[in-house]
Amino acid sequence: MPFPCSGRHPDSKNEALGVGRGGAGRAACEPDWPPSATCPPATVSPACAAAAARLTGFELRLSVCPDPRPPQSVVSAAEPETMAKIAQGAMYRGSVHDFADFDANQDAEALYTAMKGFGSDKESILELITSRSNKQRQEICQSYKSLYGKDLIADLKYELTGKFERLIVNLMRPLAYCDAKEIKDAISGIGTDEKCLIEILASRTNEQIHQLVAAYKDAYERDLESDIIGDTSGHFQKMLVVLLQGTRENDDVVSEDLVQQDVQDLYEAGELKWGTDEAQFIYILGNRSKQHLRLVFDEYLKTTGKPIEASIRGELSGDFEKLMLAVVKCIRSTPEYFAERLFKAMKGLGTRDNTLIRIMVSRSELDMLDIREIFRTKYEKSLYSMIKNDTSGEYKKALLKLCGGDDDAAGQFFPEAAQVAYQMWELSAVSRVELKGTVRAANDFNPDADAKALRKAMKGIGTDEATIIDIITQRSNAQRQQIRQTFKSHFGRDLMADLKSEISGDLARLILGLMMPPAHYDAKQLKKAMEGAGTDEKALIEILATRTNAEIRAINEAYKEDYHKSLEDALSSDTSGHFKRILISLATGNREEGGENRDQAQEDAQEIADTPSGDKTSLETRFMTVLCTRSYPHLRRVFQEFIKKTNYDIEHVIKKEMSGDVKDAFVAIVQSVKNKPLFFADKLYKSMKGAGTDEKTLTRVMVSRSEIDLLNIRREFIEKYDKSLHQAIEGDTSGDFMKALLALCGGED
Repeated sequence: MPFPCSGRHPDSKNEALGVGRGGAGRAACEPDWPPSATCPPATVSPACAAAAARLTGFELRLSVCPDPRPPQSVVSAAEPETMAKIAQGAMYRGSVHDFADFDANQDAEALYTAMKGFGSDKESILELITSRSNKQRQEICQSYKSLYGKDLIADLKYELTGKFERLIVNLMRPLAYCDAKEIKDAISGIGTDEKCLIEILASRTNEQIHQLVAAYKDAYERDLESDIIGDTSGHFQKMLVVLLQGTRENDDVVSEDLVQQDVQDLYEAGELKWGTDEAQFIYILGNRSKQHLRLVFDEYLKTTGKPIEASIRGELSGDFEKLMLAVVKCIRSTPEYFAERLFKAMKGLGTRDNTLIRIMVSRSELDMLDIREIFRTKYEKSLYSMIKNDTSGEYKKALLKLCGGDDDAAGQFFPEAAQVAYQMWELSAVSRVELKGTVRAANDFNPDADAKALRKAMKGIGTDEATIIDIITQRSNAQRQQIRQTFKSHFGRDLMADLKSEISGDLARLILGLMMPPAHYDAKQLKKAMEGAGTDEKALIEILATRTNAEIRAINEAYKEDYHKSLEDALSSDTSGHFKRILISLATGNREEGGENRDQAQEDAQEIADTPSGDKTSLETRFMTVLCTRSYPHLRRVFQEFIKKTNYDIEHVIKKEMSGDVKDAFVAIVQSVKNKPLFFADKLYKSMKGAGTDEKTLTRVMVSRSEIDLLNIRREFIEKYDKSLHQAIEGDTSGDFMKALLALCGGED
């Protein structure tokens, strides 16, 4: 805008300590996007190139080599983080590097001096240890013993205390021994830290598992498998033992037939079986290669209509369920799994310091930069800033050194994050997932019987709310309209008027909303948002930013019919400025339809990127021209091109450059384009978050999405917030209102 280069320039302090800001050996600005990509030594089939493009959202320039096998016999899948590395020339993704001009004896002397005499120089200790690689730290330990005849780790334990001591001591251990110590602590004493066992064993590679088993034997003279068996039980134990073998297949090319067979076996072991055949889940998820399993997950979704995670939640339970979900997450993206673990370790009251330390130590030389990028993309804040706000003292300083840099500092991504960001949209609900509601047309529908049952429920003293809820929430909207007509034909009464007189409050708003045709319901919500003192801008944005052209046109007709005024005139009277222009543009229902136009997408991205920084009016106009008129598939391509040109995510730019209702409207459009079910999952979560409940938003979303994509919203809700929509409703509402909402929700995930 125009956006500056996002290159990381090492400052003198970090250079002196050997800690880079962005990646190994970057001294000036980053190379232009996209970096060149080369064919790895192994044969890359045409299917592999296609898979790479699908997984990353980019057409990577891979050399296509002839494949001697029949074209239908193999399918190649590429790991998202692996493909990102291929595109970047396999760049080192840790945040801690070998220290230049390393001298183990000199460092040993410096540490001895820092711990000599009364007290200790903690600042010097943390600066030195966090600036050396693990291999260099082992050399320092040897030099320290040679020079002083003392054990460095023992001295550090003596001099330091608390969380800071635990962090520094863990850094001094070889990584396999660090994992071994974590597992030993997890299974020692009363109780077991199952979360620690799950995190380590679900995320480590075959080689790391083998090193862990050997380190455990060496350190404790015990067999790790025997100790795990002695401290766990059931299917949870069996899966842990399978993972401990470290025998996961590593094939890059997998059989399409075997993929289909595994999908069928998993489906028959869970969804189609009375009870669950856990052994099939254990065998397939514990042994197949990551490449193979990603294709299995894709095919499972196409075959069953639900992601593998939903089946695991429905068929398994307890620690076994948690372990299998962790395995699936690590198969999909190990850095994303750890980003989520770090976020949960610091969110809310209190900090799970053991988890925070374990991850920061174990990933600092593996994929910390990937974790940081995903963290920034997923949670809209940097890992650095969250650590800074959630910890204190030398402990905080050491963690921040391991983090390696603040991705919020310049309000921008690393260039590498372009792939990570768009990849997340491509692999989420942005992909062609079938949208499903939770309310469907009732079988054996009889409007005459329903009308009579409703009349009986409202006749005489008292009201049978249970019958009203049961009938109205279990019929499609089209069937409800038939019931209204039949009710009037039979009894000469208006069903809506009778319902208004018999029920009240939140339940009445919900039931009456369900009885209205969708377009008339949306029209009424827009009318309510604009009447009286003040305007409910959030409701206006939610409806107009998320509806399809056909839905918008139907709303316009319903508004005119019900209120004898055009929607455009109403919006013009009640809003102003750029916000008014955005809403009126959306309210025309003239968004382009169809697929993407790549050349036009590049022009659109450039149009926005070229806006001078600080020129707010011009920026808002250009954003409106693109965001309010282009088709959803086209806009996804624009977002990708925008990142490639600027290293910025468009949503973050909007939040940084704009304010107020204009910002909120554009953010809603972008989030809806990226993943509409997730947008509504966020709306539902926020309506029930904290003290009090926003019943209006809760009701509006549940009513309007119940026949469109509420099942997808449920899946996004549990994936993001680790609790089901059903649980959230149950915990935040009550009485008949809760019962009606749960009926619309359609099930517990």
